[in-house]
Amino acid sequence: MPASIGLGAPTPNRRRDRRDRRDRHRRDRPTRRVLFTLALGLTVAAWIAGLLGALMGSEIADRRAEPPRRASTRGIAVAAPRTDEPGPIDVAAVADEVGISVVAIQRVIGVDGELGESAGTGLIVTSDGEIVTNAHVVADADTVNVRLPGESEPRVGAVVAVDASNDLALVRIDASDLAAATFADPGDVRVGDEVVAIGYALDLDGDPSVTRGVVSALDRTLSTRAGALNGLIQTDAAISSGNSGGPLIDAFGRVVGINTAVAYGDVDTAANSVGFAIGVAELLPELDALRRAAAGDALEQGYLGVGLEGRHDGGRGAVVTQVELGSAAEQAGLVDGDVVVTANGVDVLGADDLIATVRDLAPGTSVVLGVVRAGETIELTAVLTRRPD
Repeated sequence: MPASIGLGAPTPNRRRDRRDRRDRHRRDRPTRRVLFTLALGLTVAAWIAGLLGALMGSEIADRRAEPPRRASTRGIAVAAPRTDEPGPIDVAAVADEVGISVVAIQRVIGVDGELGESAGTGLIVTSDGEIVTNAHVVADADTVNVRLPGESEPRVGAVVAVDASNDLALVRIDASDLAAATFADPGDVRVGDEVVAIGYALDLDGDPSVTRGVVSALDRTLSTRAGALNGLIQTDAAISSGNSGGPLIDAFGRVVGINTAVAYGDVDTAANSVGFAIGVAELLPELDALRRAAAGDALEQGYLGVGLEGRHDGGRGAVVTQVELGSAAEQAGLVDGDVVVTANGVDVLGADDLIATVRDLAPGTSVVLGVVRAGETIELTAVLTRRPD
C-alpha cells in the first residue's frame, strides 16, 4: 500500500535544499558583517578626512585673510642696560631663541611682462603680527607674502608704512600670540662684541641661515640709491642677498640691528666681510616714526639746503659746495668752502653723515653747526625747513 504524503510534510530532497540554504546563510553572515564594518569605517574615515580638509582649508583661508592695515599699539620689548659682560656667544642657543621671531618675506614683481619674486627677511616685533623689515625688501608693494617659522603656507602681510630714506618698513599680518623679539639697549652695543646674523640668505630652501661674527665698527654711514644711512653697525658676520631685514643678535639673544647691506669690491676697491646693520639707536626711534606714519602722519624730514662733498685732505667733516637761496643754510650764514665738523656737538664724519643727521631731524629744529672757515672754528645756528619731496 503506498504511503500517503501529506501536504505539510517535506520530501527528503526539499529537506536537503533547506539545509544547504541555511548553511550558505550561516557562511555568508561573517562576510556580510565584514563588508558592513568596512563600509562603515570608510564612511567615518571619509567624514573625518572631509572635516580635517575643511579645517585645514579654513586655516589656510584665515592665513590668506585680509591683514590689518594699521600698526600695532603694543609696546616693543627693549632690554634694560646690561650689567655684566657677555661670554663667548652660544650660536645654537641664540639661533633657537631668536629664530622663532624671524620670518621669510616674498614680494611678487613684474619685469617686462614677466612675473618674478623678490625674497627677504623680517623680524616680529609684537605678538599681534607687526614685523619690521627693510624698505627695499617690500619696495612699492601693497602686500607681501609672509611665512612664519614652522609653517608651510604663507600669510598675507600688509605694508603699513615705508621710509625708503632710512630703508625700513612695517608689515602687519593677522596673527596673535607670536614670539616677539627683544631689542638691546642702544648703549650696550660695543666694538668687538660677538654677534649672530639670521636671515633667508639667497632664498635657499628650508630654515634661515645663521652666521657668526663681531661688531667691527659703530656709527658707519653708507650712501644708497634712496639716500644716506647713518648710525650703522659694521659686522664681519656673513650677510648675503635675502638676509636683508633680518636681525643681528648679541650673546644675550637681543637684537642689536637690522641687516641691510653688504659692501662689494670693484675695480678700484676690495671688500671682504663688510656688512652693515641699522643699529638700535637709529632703529627704535624710526619704529615709532613708522607707526605714526601708519596712522596718517607724514614722514617729514629736516632740510638744510646745501650741496656737500667729503674732505680730500684726510680730515673729518663735510665741505659746503653750494648754498641754496632762501634756505636754512643761507639764513644761518653758511657759505661755499665752509667745513661742517659738528652738529649739535656731535662729530660730523662726512658728507653722507651730515645729510642723514639733518634728514632725521624734524622741520623747525634748530641745529648748532660747528664750522671751520679760513682756519677758524665758528658756530652757526640753522633752523631746518621741510625736506622737499
